[in-house]
Amino acid sequence: MKLLVVGASYRTAPVATLEQLAVAPADLTRILDRLVAQPYVSEAVLVSTCNRVEVYAAVSGFHGGLGDICAVLAEHAGSQPAALANHLYVHFDAAAVDHVFRVATGLDSMVVGEAQILGQLRDAYHWATGTDSAGRLLHELMQQALRVGKRAHAETNIDRAGQSVVTAALELAAEHLDGDLAGRPALVIGAGAMGSLGVATLSRLGAGPLTVTNRGADRAVRLAESYGAAAAPMAELTATLSTVDIVVAATAATEPVLTRDVVVRALADRDPDRGPLVLLDLAVPRDVEVGVAELPGVEVIDIDRMAALLADGPAAIDAAAVERIVLGEVEGFLTWLRGADVAPTVAALRGRADDVVTAELRRLAQRRPDLSDDQRAEVARTVHRVVQRLLHQPTVKVRQLAAEPGGDQYAALLRELFDLQVPQTSPVDTVPDIVDIDVPPSAGPADVPPTGGER
Repeated sequence: MKLLVVGASYRTAPVATLEQLAVAPADLTRILDRLVAQPYVSEAVLVSTCNRVEVYAAVSGFHGGLGDICAVLAEHAGSQPAALANHLYVHFDAAAVDHVFRVATGLDSMVVGEAQILGQLRDAYHWATGTDSAGRLLHELMQQALRVGKRAHAETNIDRAGQSVVTAALELAAEHLDGDLAGRPALVIGAGAMGSLGVATLSRLGAGPLTVTNRGADRAVRLAESYGAAAAPMAELTATLSTVDIVVAATAATEPVLTRDVVVRALADRDPDRGPLVLLDLAVPRDVEVGVAELPGVEVIDIDRMAALLADGPAAIDAAAVERIVLGEVEGFLTWLRGADVAPTVAALRGRADDVVTAELRRLAQRRPDLSDDQRAEVARTVHRVVQRLLHQPTVKVRQLAAEPGGDQYAALLRELFDLQVPQTSPVDTVPDIVDIDVPPSAGPADVPPTGGER
């Protein structure tokens, strides 16, 4: 099996394309099932956040696997594979491992070093585990990626430069409100992971009074009570909007929540001397309808704008330290991977030797029935010992050689020389424990989908 990553992110695709590709919770299991049902795909993990949609897969062939994954993504997006081609990136084997580890450490995030992606990767892994779409290879990859991400945050100060996207977005918003959010009335739409971060960050920055609204009123009330904020019914969105200066919109809705009509009616009731109404749209699909940004007195900061403004962020020194961690960890994983590839071949060779010894001992017993049980046992021990000594050095050496770049050729040579039939490695029968990592709160399968994530 080979590793393949196919995806699109804020670096390669506009929000409109990411909206097409985004996988809602109701579709996630179905898409994973579709992926592993393809001829060349045996394992799959799907990561879908507001900044990226990526498939991590174990495939039996590069071109076949790429075609299978692109077909499933295009089908889900209601597009043709050719139409998505310019927005997709592809990483194979070593490059795939490097990419996944870079994602886990926050090096590939819009805000370099943000830690929330760790929670989103863990959620994606949990989901794949629950649907049995992750097998031996992806179990190892994902657990190592989570460990590497935790190591990067523990051993460097990447978190310091890589604040959450919510914090970065609010800093941008403050520029439109005289540089300070203190005392500014604010509204958070959505009570999931991003909504929680929005309320917490606004509270820390001194904004207020704070109001929370959500389709599920109970969650809005619980979140509001945690920070001394107020909860408002979603039905009163227009009225609430007219009383605030800043809005953080981060829902998992499939249609815009802040439509042009809603915002126009809110502006009509809002005091024009208050300054601009700043809308932070941190959702994919968008929470703010296209066209709202054209309204006078409104500033919209969405994912596209964030990407442009944060392209040259800080953290060069810490990012370089994390790059070194990733480099070493990638090589360590590849060494394990090459060793794992040769292990079935070595096992098959020893199995072949055992079969030959067993057959010869059976033939000896037929030809020399006069041998006693002790004599037959001694002959068996001697023959087994000779065979094991003969195989010891070659198998040790092939494991060593397999750990080096290009080592897969040695396993292939053994299979050719001894005509070994090595079955494809199947997924593990039991699911290993999920790595427990302290990460910021993130959307989980039971609450908000992974699409409510990396923002």
